[in-house]
Amino acid sequence: MKILLADDEPSIASVVRRIVEDGGFTFCHAQDGQEVFPIAAEERPDLIILDVMMPKMNGFQVCRQLRQKGVLSPILILSAKGDLVDKEVGFSAGADDYLVKPFSPEELLMRINAHLRHHDRIAVAQSQSIVAGDLEIDVERHRATLRGEDVTLTPKEFLILSLLARHRGEIFTREQVIKEVWGEEFIGETSSVAVFIRKLREKIEDDPSHPRFIKTIRNAGYIFAA
Repeated sequence: MKILLADDEPSIASVVRRIVEDGGFTFCHAQDGQEVFPIAAEERPDLIILDVMMPKMNGFQVCRQLRQKGVLSPILILSAKGDLVDKEVGFSAGADDYLVKPFSPEELLMRINAHLRHHDRIAVAQSQSIVAGDLEIDVERHRATLRGEDVTLTPKEFLILSLLARHRGEIFTREQVIKEVWGEEFIGETSSVAVFIRKLREKIEDDPSHPRFIKTIRNAGYIFAA
C-alpha cells in the first residue's frame, strides 16, 4: 500500500518517510500543495497525509479539491494547531483525521493502519441503496440526492449518514458512531461527531434546527427518524 505525504518541511518528510517505510508501506512525497494533484493521479495513494501550512495551497484547500475530484482515500491532516475551530475546518474540507504536531511515530503509524483497515471493511460492506422520503442514499456509489438534486458530502459525512439510515429507528451514541465510521482505535475521540452531524443537517435538512432526518435523543445519541 502507498502513502502520500504533502509537507514542505524536510525534517517532517524524513520522519514520516521512516515511519511509513518501517510500517511496510510505500512512501511518496509532494513538497507543496499543488504538487499533490499530479502525484496523486499518478501514484493513486491508499492514504494521504496533508500538512496545513504549505506553499501555493494549504492543506485544507488541497483536501477540499481532492474530495471534489472524487478522491475517496482516507486523508489525515497534520497541524501545529489543535483547537476545535481548526479541526472543524479540516473535517469540513473532507479530512478523515487530524493529528497535532508534535506527534509520536507510534501514534501516526497506528492511525495509518486503522484508517486503511477500516476503509477496506467499509468498501466491502456497503452495497445497497436507501430511500427515505425525498432523500435517496446510493451506498455503493457514495452518492446522496435530495429531491433529485445531488448533495455534496465528504466521505465521513456520507458514512455517518448511511450508517444511521441503514439502521433507521436505532439510537447510536457518539462512541458507536466513532467505532463504526472511524474504527475501534478511535473510541474516546468523540468530539468531532457533533461537528459532522451539524454539517450533515445543514446539507440535508430544510431546517437544521428542527431536523426531520437526523434527530438528537437527549443523553442518548442520534437516530435516523424519517
